[in-house]
Amino acid sequence: MKIILIGNPNVGKSVVFSRLTGAKVIASNYPGTTVELTKGCMRFFNLQADVVDVPGTYSLEPTNKAEEVAVKMLDEADIIVNVLDATNLERNLYLTLELIQKKSEPLIVVLNMWDETKHKGIDIDKDKLEKMLGVPVIATCGLTGEGIKELVLKLRQAHIPNPKDIKGPIWNEIGHIIENVQKLTHRHHSFMDLLQDASIKPPFSLFIAAAVVFFSFMVIRFIGEGLINYLFDPFFENIYTPLLMKLSMFLKETSFLHSLLIGNLVSGHIDYGVSFGILTTGLYVPIAAVLPYIISFYLILGLLEDWGYLPRLAVLGDRLFHRLGLHGYAIIPMILGLGCNVPGALATRLFEERKEKFIAATLMAIAVPCMAQTAMIINLLARFGGQYIFIVFITLFLVWLVLGRLMSRFVKGQSPEILLEIPPYRRPYLKSVLKKLWIRINWFIKEALPMVLLGVAIVNILYFLRVVEFFSFIFSPLLTKVWGLPKEAMGALIIGFLRKDVAVGMLRPLNLSIRQLIVGATILGLYFPCVATFTVLIKELGIKDMIKSIAVMLSTAVVVGFMLNASLSFLGI
Repeated sequence: MKIILIGNPNVGKSVVFSRLTGAKVIASNYPGTTVELTKGCMRFFNLQADVVDVPGTYSLEPTNKAEEVAVKMLDEADIIVNVLDATNLERNLYLTLELIQKKSEPLIVVLNMWDETKHKGIDIDKDKLEKMLGVPVIATCGLTGEGIKELVLKLRQAHIPNPKDIKGPIWNEIGHIIENVQKLTHRHHSFMDLLQDASIKPPFSLFIAAAVVFFSFMVIRFIGEGLINYLFDPFFENIYTPLLMKLSMFLKETSFLHSLLIGNLVSGHIDYGVSFGILTTGLYVPIAAVLPYIISFYLILGLLEDWGYLPRLAVLGDRLFHRLGLHGYAIIPMILGLGCNVPGALATRLFEERKEKFIAATLMAIAVPCMAQTAMIINLLARFGGQYIFIVFITLFLVWLVLGRLMSRFVKGQSPEILLEIPPYRRPYLKSVLKKLWIRINWFIKEALPMVLLGVAIVNILYFLRVVEFFSFIFSPLLTKVWGLPKEAMGALIIGFLRKDVAVGMLRPLNLSIRQLIVGATILGLYFPCVATFTVLIKELGIKDMIKSIAVMLSTAVVVGFMLNASLSFLGI
């Protein structure tokens, strides 16, 4: 099926095309000419549809080569989408009436720039216009994506129009239509109008986005750390730990069962950061370390969703993420991942296509450090100077950018545009927000928690069987010769599978040089997700794609670790 987008020049047709087809399009010349056509694909009720953006034309009677090509392409169309500038309805209707009179292909009329009509005091009766034209009419805003989803749904209703009985010049008919469907009024902008516009149009939108993200993180950190310090940690220390100590006394400390359930005691006590038993670290990590941030993240996420800001944030990030084979909504898992990779991994389910989900999940797991890991990296390197902290994070950002471009090019599949409606700002309904929060927490407890416990059990068995020691011996050449790290750092890499922040902290007592600390901290960010994120990603990606993602992570860590070590050595760091 072929869908042709046609309209006057400068009506936002190309933006509507981009919204329909997503990140990957093809530009090619019309045969025998230098006139460029833009082609893309979209899903159309489980069918694949080709969408073609033809050059702008004012009439079906072409006056130049580009308009001639646009008119010729109509003969190949299964559906014609006529895009109009809603703020210049009278001028644009000339082409529309010509298309209706042509009576050859199903037609849909799109009133683009619909948001501007409100700002200019233009009131168009869309339903009445639809009745007078005899074809479906949809109001859209290509900039924000408003109405695009309705356009896709209406494509099924497209039909060949009945020619209008036009008496006299066509402009008389246009005047009659305008008189019946359009009214002009003077309207002052309200504060909400100004805020909604400012939040999607640079430069103010960038400041608003930065402020929203900053304050969201402050609130998330305040709630998350508050839950940890005043609820979860006291529970584990004052109530849960004494029970585990009694169980530890009952079990023999050198036994396999003690190692599996309790793990290692530190000076006769349980240390939830390094004990690594199923009932110690296995429960503490997901419940006391991750769950508080899950609660705080999804509370803020629910508020931003119901407020109506998230789609606007996605619009702002759209251009950058398109370069990575994603669409603007990929900014959500990345931002969530900066707080905790688990909710970031959960957020990848918003992608429908395998390619998009794979790229977003892999980039988030590799190059987006969680808040706890970020804090530990800062703590590890701050005493040497802020420039070394900068090296770690700029390296992670460059990896994110370059790897995204490479995967966009080489990962097979499509990256269609997500169909976003941009709602007006509304006051969040607290009951709805809390309901969504409970659903997300319930999913994490039922689905992710058992997988985390399984991962901890497997690592414990590997420790007990001394497989970890074997790994340290096997990979010591990689550690020492490629990354410039001592073989003792292997323990930190293994622990990084459970807790990346703890693993970063384990580099401190190894008496490493500043170069080794930078390389070690960077590799711990790149090489593998923590067990909680890993188990969620298996659920979201599936075993096959997760194996491919791991291969990308490990190869990236090897290459970047080598290049970073060599670069720092060359610079004398």
